[in-house]
Amino acid sequence: MLTFAQAVTERTRRLNTRLCVGLDPRRDTYHDAAHLKAHTLDVLEACAPYAACIKPQFAFYEALGLEGMAIMEEVCAAARTLGLPVLLDAKRGDIGSTAGAYARAWLTGRHAGAALTVNPFLGFETLTPFVDTAQDNGGAVFVLVKTSNPGQADLQGSGVSERVAVEVARLNAEEPDGEYASVGAVVGATHAADLATFRALMPRALLLLPGLGAQGAAAADLQGAFHEGGTGALASASRGVQYADGLSVAASVGAARGFRDELNGVLA
Repeated sequence: MLTFAQAVTERTRRLNTRLCVGLDPRRDTYHDAAHLKAHTLDVLEACAPYAACIKPQFAFYEALGLEGMAIMEEVCAAARTLGLPVLLDAKRGDIGSTAGAYARAWLTGRHAGAALTVNPFLGFETLTPFVDTAQDNGGAVFVLVKTSNPGQADLQGSGVSERVAVEVARLNAEEPDGEYASVGAVVGATHAADLATFRALMPRALLLLPGLGAQGAAAADLQGAFHEGGTGALASASRGVQYADGLSVAASVGAARGFRDELNGVLA
């Protein structure tokens, strides 16, 4: 069975796509939870041919309570049926046994993703339960290194992001040789000038690049994040796909295809 990193990279090469489709269903956009679920699943199925993976944002499902958790489980199951790797965006991070519980909750079982975003800012030792659980299950973690929001500079500046990147590289160096290891990194697509630096600091890490589309990043800015051949990074678009034109699924498909083609054009 392929690991998350292997599955994403294989899909990138086979379908010629580096797009991560974010699924962030907003409750106030729909009549009710059933409408939300139906539209989200329709977007997922229609956009699957253009996606290297999907990224449900946990918060939008959690906001619906238990019903939202059930919807997220259905979204993950549908993605797996379509052959799409699932990266759950929950930004978990904690200490000791609590970190272990979060890791079991969101990296194992039907409701979980094969990969999970994690927050390292409680200390590097807090990453261990997540990394161990991901490795045991063929999954991956994506460590927040330099996030896409402008306020990230409050805590991630002054070399802090670079320190986190060095730790990501160290963790990956401990794994057996292979193209990409189980510890990826979140580096905002909004930091175009820094992408080549972080690519060099973390040679075996898959980079998740949030911010394409609605946050203002453009495909033309992202070349530095990729290795030769166009592997090693996933450019994420959420609102710009799911709500490309209201609730039009056709517009979502057009947006996903457009992002894919723009990325391919940059990397050709």
